[in-house]
Amino acid sequence: MSTANNKGGKDKDKGIPLTVVKRLPVYQRLLSELAAKEVERVSSRELAARMKINPSQVRQDLSLFGSFGQQGYGYRVNYLLGEINKILGINVETKMVLVGSGQLGRAIANYNNFAKRGFIIEALFDCDPRVIGRTINNRIVRDVQGLTAYLQAEPAEIGIICTPAAAAQEVADQLVAGGIKGIWNFAPVALKVPETVCVEHVHLGESLMILSFKLKQMNAERINQKK
Repeated sequence: MSTANNKGGKDKDKGIPLTVVKRLPVYQRLLSELAAKEVERVSSRELAARMKINPSQVRQDLSLFGSFGQQGYGYRVNYLLGEINKILGINVETKMVLVGSGQLGRAIANYNNFAKRGFIIEALFDCDPRVIGRTINNRIVRDVQGLTAYLQAEPAEIGIICTPAAAAQEVADQLVAGGIKGIWNFAPVALKVPETVCVEHVHLGESLMILSFKLKQMNAERINQKK
């Protein structure tokens, strides 16, 4: 489960509902799959069926960003994919740094699909002397004490925090001091940052508990159906 630091139900800059923002990556993924199969066009009905929403919702979502389709024709897959990539900001490379090179940090650093989508992890940092100097996916782990200085010399857009909760705020402060404007936070703590910095909190434990709740509800429904 992930939550942004925006208050209310809309994107603070454009007034786009957050429910729509959360569907944009799904559109991107589905269109990428269609493009890979060399599908030339797709209808709102076909997209809706894949996403399990109404076709009118698809048309309404996309209309918030422009006019991309034609009535009776649908959407040109490659064109719409390109436009959504622009909307998501993944049509250009985004430089990132990662702090916290433990198990989770290593898993993220080793996930090469980020780079395929234009998210490039330029450097890794940690405070553990046993980890500093190690190589992870062709990157040497640096001392976190040099984080701000590194960012001032090598600017990046996004900072990834994979540290324990106790260290997360100090790391966030260093990232902000280094000019970072977006933080992807995996630490189980709410961060305090300036209004000019966007934060996306990823709560893995909460997400797992939500899944557990859904499984419990599903099992209860099955038991009731058998009665």
